[in-house]
Amino acid sequence: MKNIFGQPLQLLKLCLIFLLFAFCNANSYAQSIEIEDDRGHKVQFAKSPQRIVSILPSLTETVCALGHCQRLVGVDRYSNFPESVTKLQQVGGGLDPNLEAIVALKPDVVLMATSSRVAERLQGLGIKIVALEPKTHADVRRILGKIGQLLEVKDADKVWREIDHQMETTARTLPPAVKKLRVYFEVSNAPYAAGESSFIGEILQRLGAGNIVPASLGPFPKLNPEFIVRANPDVIMVGQRGFASMETRPGWQAIRAIREKRICVFTPAESDILVRPGPRMAEAVKIMADCLSKHAL
Repeated sequence: MKNIFGQPLQLLKLCLIFLLFAFCNANSYAQSIEIEDDRGHKVQFAKSPQRIVSILPSLTETVCALGHCQRLVGVDRYSNFPESVTKLQQVGGGLDPNLEAIVALKPDVVLMATSSRVAERLQGLGIKIVALEPKTHADVRRILGKIGQLLEVKDADKVWREIDHQMETTARTLPPAVKKLRVYFEVSNAPYAAGESSFIGEILQRLGAGNIVPASLGPFPKLNPEFIVRANPDVIMVGQRGFASMETRPGWQAIRAIREKRICVFTPAESDILVRPGPRMAEAVKIMADCLSKHAL
């Protein structure tokens, strides 16, 4: 039997099967995803991962900011925003995750910091890893794009544009006197400080304030307490835990910020916002701007 073109019907069927196979293959290829993480590793996915474990709070918040919180099946013990993630299975900390708990969740991918030491062990168990670690504002924008690509979010950069707009709006509300302030931001009471090259330092710069810790010392250097006394900052920003011992440190009563009570003490919830380079950076800017406005000379 022949079709109207005179070709054997069997040949026509084979052609149709071939075309269908080619179409399916092309469609499958179009859905595949390749991500190059911050280790320089290229990770391939046949489709966008649906079961995600995140063991870095800023990455947890990024997944949610991009509208896909429901894909998270497990998080680290420090991920606490948005509130819905506190109901998820906790798998330990970023540096000491519970590997058995992660494997039991059968994730399509684990999101982690590059500083985590368990990537190879998880990969050895057949689990895909994407290591991303935001350290600057540019990193936050880039990682929003990377995770947006992984989640197949069409315009992930829209989230960054909104953050950037809010930061700029907040910066414009500050009085000119803020530019005269020199700030010491204490990250922990060793003391470790936020330097000019850190994402916190970038916020201070955007708000127009000075930073007593130069970029040459690194993003979060451990300082000799005498350095801070000599620098004599106008304003100190610190979490509640660090503030408890600050005023009794040898020689610190001479610091202008302490002498004149120009200290902003952040609650644990505020500290979480401030020390996580992620989608809540606009809130961090607002918290720091309120502090600077209160103590503007």
